[in-house]
Order: sequence, then C-alpha cells, then structure tokens
Amino acid sequence: MLDFIQEDSIWKTLQSERRPIVLYGMGDGALKILARCREYGIKVSGIFASDEFVRGKTFEGFPVRTLKETEEELGDFVILLCFAAFLPDLMEKIRLIAKKHPLLIPDVPVFGGGLFSDEYVREHAHELQAAYDLMADEQSRHVFRSVVNFKLSGRPELLTACESSRDEVFSVMAPGENERFLDLGAYDGDTVTEFLSFTNGKAESILALEPDPKNFRKLTRTASLPGYEQVQILNAGIWEKDGILRFDGRAGRSSSLSDAGKIDVPVRSIDSLREEYGPFTFIKMDVEGAEREALLGARRTLSEDRPKLIFSGYHRTEDIFALPLLLHELNPGYRILLRHHPYFPAWETNFSAV
Repeated sequence: MLDFIQEDSIWKTLQSERRPIVLYGMGDGALKILARCREYGIKVSGIFASDEFVRGKTFEGFPVRTLKETEEELGDFVILLCFAAFLPDLMEKIRLIAKKHPLLIPDVPVFGGGLFSDEYVREHAHELQAAYDLMADEQSRHVFRSVVNFKLSGRPELLTACESSRDEVFSVMAPGENERFLDLGAYDGDTVTEFLSFTNGKAESILALEPDPKNFRKLTRTASLPGYEQVQILNAGIWEKDGILRFDGRAGRSSSLSDAGKIDVPVRSIDSLREEYGPFTFIKMDVEGAEREALLGARRTLSEDRPKLIFSGYHRTEDIFALPLLLHELNPGYRILLRHHPYFPAWETNFSAV
C-alpha cells in the first residue's frame, strides 16, 4: 500500500459493522450504493430522507422514513450519504447529523466503472504515486492525500480538512484582461461570469461550448446580457476529434456524451477549435467524464500554445491519477495543482495547470 494511504476501505468497515446501516437519500446515487452493498454482502436496514421529501414514498422496496422515525425504530445506526451536497446550509445539516450518528459517504463514480477499494488502490499504486509526485505544491499534495483517503474510507471530515474556495483557483491562475478564454462545459455561463469578475469584465475573446440543448438556452440568455459582447457560444460537446456523438440529456449539470443518449450533438476537438477561432490562452474543462478525450484532442494546443488549464478530476474513478499523468505525457512542462472546493462527496476536485 502507498505511504500516504492511511485509511481502511469503507466496504471492509461496513462488512464488520454490527449496527444497522441506513441510506440517507434516494435517486441514482442511492441505487449505485445499494448495488455495491449487495455486492459486498452488506445489509441495508432502511432509508431516510429529509422530512419534506418523505410523504409516504418507497424506494427499492424500503419505506422512506424521516430521520426521527428511523431513530425511533433503530436507535443507533450508521448512515451512508447517497446524494451530492454543496450548498452551505445543507452541508452544515449533514455535519450536524454526523455528530449524532456515524456518517460515511461511499465514493461511487459519476461515470464509468471502477470502485476505490483496497484492490483498486493496489492495482493502481504505481499510477497513484506517480500522479502524487507530479503535484507542484504542498497544498496540492495535501488535497491529493485527503481526497484519495476519502475515496477509500468515505470519511467526510477528510474533505472538510482540505477544502478551499473557488476564488483561490482563479487567484492562483491570475487571468488577465487580454485572455482568449475557452469554456468547455459552459452550463449556463456561470464560469464565464466568474472569469470576467477576475478580469474587470475584459477579455480578448471568450468561446463557450455547451452540448445540452436546455443548458444552451440558459447560456444563450447569459451571453445576450450587457457586458458579454465578446462571448461566442456553440451548442457542441468536446472530444478527441470532430464528429457527431450521442448525447444523454439530463437535468442540470449531469448531462453527458453517452452511447445511451437519445440525441445527436456535434463534438469538436480543442485543436480544431484553435484552427477556427485562433489560439487560446486559458481553457476550463468540466465536461462530465470526457476530460481525457478533451486533453487528447489538444495535443497541438498544449505543445505550442501552452494555455493555462482548469479541468475536473472527479467524474471517473481513475481521473484523480490518469488525467495529471496524461497532461504530463502531452506536455511535461506544466506545473500541476489540485484543489477541492466545498462539496460532498469529492466532486469539485479540480486540477489547474500553468
């Protein structure tokens, strides 16, 4: 095992747990966690939700109860958090519940397979160590250690101990007023707005891509506002090369390129966009599991232009080590940083590189 691994696997912990195990939340995350519990022979004794979401519901054969009802029925129990949280009030509510009952957050991938178990860590020990060694400052190494140990153990306090604000990343990257900004996975334009707040509303150019039709309508409204005249938008996804791919449109930010998708969307490579729109000086990628393909489609851009980069490192189980290793392979001159912003589970864990 790696020297910086200090936690036991959550699945081994749960297998030896004598207290009842209860899921907190419903939806896709609960389905994934319930399936893993069954795979490991871990008995789930119930499900509870916030009071306003109960109303006589059932989920996977379990009656959905309130926390109070669950306490009255089971007494002491272990909670598995099954949904994502980033709003301060909700995160504080989760922390308060964790003071009453042991609470763990199983790390299940947003996209793809793989599970951060002891076996997975042993299988990828060399890559994890190599990625850790690439981290350019002590804060990045601290975040890497904390996130990897969280992914293995599910202990939320490990994330709380390494979090920092989103403003810090932009401060470190120091965007200027003459940037040529490429926003991949632009959603409703929130990152464009954030970027402009650091550049006094100025940029040489901004190109924003969003494949989801509903999100693109929101992006269109943002780009039409005063102060956004330099923003160009494309209803397209990002990939290793130009083409047409299937797209799975879901609510909010969880849409993605997928063989299971129901609509066709155009996809572009970064190098292709470079040829059409000119070189970029600053690129942000939050592309729902397509970060690897985005980097592979940017070989010329990364070697010749060396833009500043911000890219997500949490959509796939392997992203925490595979993406920095890939960037280093494409251009070993990059200085790679890692930060985690307030979020349960380890989403909003992002790499930046200069």
